[in-house]
Amino acid sequence: MSNSDNANWPREIRTPPTDPGLAAEAALNPGGSVAEINGDIVGGDPNGYVPTEAIRGAWIVGPDGELTGEYARNPHHGTPTDDFSKLTVMDGFWHWLPDRPEVAVREAVQETLTAQVEGAVLEWMKVTDKPGVVTGAKRSPNNDQHVIVVRTAVAVPFALSVRSPSGRRDILWGVFTWAASGLDKPRSRHDRTWFDLHADLAWATERLQERVYEAEHH
Repeated sequence: MSNSDNANWPREIRTPPTDPGLAAEAALNPGGSVAEINGDIVGGDPNGYVPTEAIRGAWIVGPDGELTGEYARNPHHGTPTDDFSKLTVMDGFWHWLPDRPEVAVREAVQETLTAQVEGAVLEWMKVTDKPGVVTGAKRSPNNDQHVIVVRTAVAVPFALSVRSPSGRRDILWGVFTWAASGLDKPRSRHDRTWFDLHADLAWATERLQERVYEAEHH
């Protein structure tokens, strides 16, 4: 990670542990830093998505690739929490959902996880980027200057933690897609969701146009 990522974290001087792996990472990041990650939070895949709260701190690396002995302590280290800020910033878009966007999306994802593993618990979820959106509309019969939205689809990039009944924790990432059609005729409305693991936002956004029509015929 770059030093700008932890620029506002409090600094202190510590003796670095004698860990060959830490020294090797430092050599690969001259002028940067090496994060110290809480493995209990990220589960069994330390190379996957790492929430900010899982980082205990970061060892500062000098321009020569050597540890300086300076340590940036992460004041946010602790239990990860939901972050739907990139979702809720799109205030005017979510009128078609059955509840507030963060509630509706979280509940839909929880239902998806439960359908796959009964008793699975969504511990936290973070929207990692601004969602991709596609909409379809028709002109209002009463006003040529207005349009009526008849279908819409949104691709929400996410990372989340799910715990199985056995106690196993997995960090998952991908894109959650929700498409709805018939928004102008509530009695004929159709909704459909997709849960694409390890998919990126560009891939999911390219499929929104076809998926919004799939929802219509679902």
